[in-house]
Amino acid sequence: MDIKLFSTFVYIWIGLAILIFIILFFISAPYGRHTRKNWGPMISNKTGWIMMELPSLIIFSYFVVTGEGEKNEFIWFFSVLWILHYINRSVIFPFRIKSGNKPMPLVVALMAIFFNFFNGFFNGYFLGNFAGEFYSYNIFSITFLLGVILFFAGIYINMSSDQKLMNLRKTAKNGYVVPVGGMFKYISSPNYFGELVEWLGFAIMVGGLPAFSFFIWTFANLVPRAIDNHKWYKQKFETYPVERKALIPYIL
Repeated sequence: MDIKLFSTFVYIWIGLAILIFIILFFISAPYGRHTRKNWGPMISNKTGWIMMELPSLIIFSYFVVTGEGEKNEFIWFFSVLWILHYINRSVIFPFRIKSGNKPMPLVVALMAIFFNFFNGFFNGYFLGNFAGEFYSYNIFSITFLLGVILFFAGIYINMSSDQKLMNLRKTAKNGYVVPVGGMFKYISSPNYFGELVEWLGFAIMVGGLPAFSFFIWTFANLVPRAIDNHKWYKQKFETYPVERKALIPYIL
């Protein structure tokens, strides 16, 4: 596949993300605190997480390794970051969540598999075939350094916020209490904010349409979700801090 045809497919993929972004303001994705049983068969959330995230790890790795393009140290660095992230999300994180094996609709897992398959393909194929030819990377360039800083800052915010939520669930009777500490002082979903920052950093340092398409998809999924979570917290807890925003400190 040449770069022009490949880019056309990625633009279509981005167009689908925009459509999903609009839909999610009208339909809350039925998992987590928004789980609803009228969405068909249910599965364990641990099983669901593994099913959802593994395709991105496997598909991405396959197309990077089998790609015929030049693969320099930067390509392998980007690939290792991706692989480590998805090892955590597909193998480690599902066994760390403390939600009493709460069920999720199978259809949610299937939709996530669809996303992760194509997201893994587009980014893996790009790094395996085109990135080394069309992009020149420099470890001292502003874009590379900015991307690295944002990526690791996002990981820290995401993982530390997830850990605070896990710690709260150990003592919460109904599984939910008002989270405090860290960036929860400013926003209701700092774990989502961290993921947005992480993949924005990845897109900046990698360059290329597929990496930015991943950030766009992350934005399209997490912004409506964060707003739904924020509304849920305010409805459930009368004393919920009024100064908190949903996703972006002081803004949204």
